[in-house]
Amino acid sequence: MLSQYQGFLGAAYLWVKAAHLTFVIFWIAGLFIVPRYYIHHQATTPGSAEDRAWIEREDRARTIILTPAMLIVWVLGLMLAIHLNIFSQGWFMAKLVLVILLTGYQGWITSYGRKLANGHRALDDKRLRMMNEVPGILTALIVVLVIVRPF
Repeated sequence: MLSQYQGFLGAAYLWVKAAHLTFVIFWIAGLFIVPRYYIHHQATTPGSAEDRAWIEREDRARTIILTPAMLIVWVLGLMLAIHLNIFSQGWFMAKLVLVILLTGYQGWITSYGRKLANGHRALDDKRLRMMNEVPGILTALIVVLVIVRPF
C-alpha cells in the first residue's frame, strides 16, 4: 500500500483532509439548522413580518453556509478520493452514494424553502420533523463506513 503522502496531494494530504472534515461539519450543521428553521417558519402567517424574517434567515443559511460548504466538501472529497485511489473500494462507493443522497436532500430542502417563501405549507409539522432526521441518519452511516470500512 502506498503511503498517504504519495499521490498528487503529497504533503498537503493532511491539510486537505482536515479542511474536508471541517467543511463536512459546516455542511451537516446547515442541513440540521435549515429544516429546523422551516419547522418554526411553517407556523407563521404567509406574508407576515415574521414570515419574511424566516425567509431571509433561511436564505442566508443556505447561501452563506449550506451551498458553499457542500461544494467545498465535494471538491475536497473528490481530491482525497483521487489522491488515495479509492474508487474501487466498496465502503467508499457506499459512502459516495450516501453523500449523493445528502446532496439530494439539500436540493429538497432548498425546494421546500422556496415553497414556504411562496406561502405553501406542503408538509405537516410531524412529517417536517421526521425529514429533519435524514441528515443525522445518513451522517452516522457515512461515519461508520469511513471509520469501520466494513467492506
